[in-house]
Amino acid sequence: MAYNFLSLVNDVALRINETQLTSSNFSTANGFYPQIKEAVNSSLRHVNQAHFFWPYNHNTEEQTLEAGTSRYALPDNAKYVDFGSFRVKRDTDLNVGQGKKLQQLTYAEYLDIYIDQEYETDSTKGGVPRNVVRTPDQEFIIVPQPNAAYEIEYEYYMEPVDLELSTDIPTIPDQFRHVIVDGAMYYAYMFRDNIEMANLSQSKFENGIKQMRTLLVNENAYFRAF
Repeated sequence: MAYNFLSLVNDVALRINETQLTSSNFSTANGFYPQIKEAVNSSLRHVNQAHFFWPYNHNTEEQTLEAGTSRYALPDNAKYVDFGSFRVKRDTDLNVGQGKKLQQLTYAEYLDIYIDQEYETDSTKGGVPRNVVRTPDQEFIIVPQPNAAYEIEYEYYMEPVDLELSTDIPTIPDQFRHVIVDGAMYYAYMFRDNIEMANLSQSKFENGIKQMRTLLVNENAYFRAF
C-alpha cells in the first residue's frame, strides 16, 4: 500500500466510515475531509515535537563558499544545527589535502578577534576555513574569510513542513503509520466532540510515541578497552 498524504487521510476516513478519496478528488474534497487532513498534519506535528532529535529528521547540508564572503544562511527548515559537525571537504585543487573539522568559536570571540575580515574588500585574502561561528540569527560565519570556493558540510535536524499534496510523504517511516493514524483519530474525534473516543485514541497515540522512542532513540552505553 502506498504511503503518502492520500493514504493516511484514507486510513482515517476508513475508521470513521467516510468515503475513500482518490488522487483526482483529494484537493477538492469538502465536508469533513479538510478536518481529516488537518488531523493528519496535527498528528505529524505532535510526533515530530515529541522528541527533538528523531533520526529520520537528520540531514546533511553542503555549502559552497564564495571568496570574500564570511556569512552564510542556515537552512530555513533547520530546527537544530550541530556546529560540532562542520567540516571542510577535501579538494586538492584548492590545497585542501584532507577533510578537516572546523573548530567552533563563540560569537563574542569572533567580534573580539576576527570581525575586521567582514570589512576586507580584497577577496583573494583569507584562506582555508579553520573555524565556524554561530551567529545570533540563522547564519554561520567562516573564519578565516574564504579566498576560494571551498566546500563545507554540516549536519542538522529539520522541522518537517505540513503535507499538502496527495503524493506528499512524511519524514516519519512507514512502519509508524499506525501511530500517525492513532494521533489523527484523536484530533478527528476532538473535531467531532467525541471526547470518549478521543481519549482512547490519545492513549494509543502516546503509547505509540513511547514505542518509537524505544526503537529509535534509546541507546545502550558500551565500554571498550583502549
